[in-house]
Amino acid sequence: MEPIQLTTERLVLRPFTPADVPAVHSACQDPDIPRYTHVPSPYSLEHARAFVEEMSPNGWRDDSMYNFGLFGRDDDRLVGSMGLHRLAELRTPERQAELGYWTAKEARGRGHTVEAAHEVIRWAFEDLGVERLEWYAEAGNEGSRRVALKAGFRMEGIQRAKIHHNGTRRDAWTGSLLPSDLGMPSPTPYLPFPERG
Repeated sequence: MEPIQLTTERLVLRPFTPADVPAVHSACQDPDIPRYTHVPSPYSLEHARAFVEEMSPNGWRDDSMYNFGLFGRDDDRLVGSMGLHRLAELRTPERQAELGYWTAKEARGRGHTVEAAHEVIRWAFEDLGVERLEWYAEAGNEGSRRVALKAGFRMEGIQRAKIHHNGTRRDAWTGSLLPSDLGMPSPTPYLPFPERG
């Protein structure tokens, strides 16, 4: 897919460019980002360059990951990164993808990531035909969970030992979001399991 740009009231969501390498490098010095994501630690300028100039553009090119840099509309300051992952499942009847994100420390607590998530979710459902969007984070990552809940995800539970991180397996909180959760149509009918009580 050709990379696209999305906008919200306060943000521009766009593909990273080489000029963004220093900002990505600086943001990923925050120990909470590698603590809860797959970002390497220590995070070098070369890691940032590879993410910005290779991994992200390759994801758009081969339809494996659509990654956006989140930037302030007024100041073009990096707010974070957000992407749709596991896109091979968009070419199967499951029509699923995964939403992932990190937020620069200075931008946390201002609702930027939730604002960006609403726009990426809308794009995923309306333009890409996603029928089930998944989210997961290491159990205990309260910040990521708060964003997911505010974006509309429904928590589904804990998956044991789902995340392999720094030589250990860790439990993950998981959630999902369906178009119908947001009052949007879905091409495939959904037949939920009837509640029993």
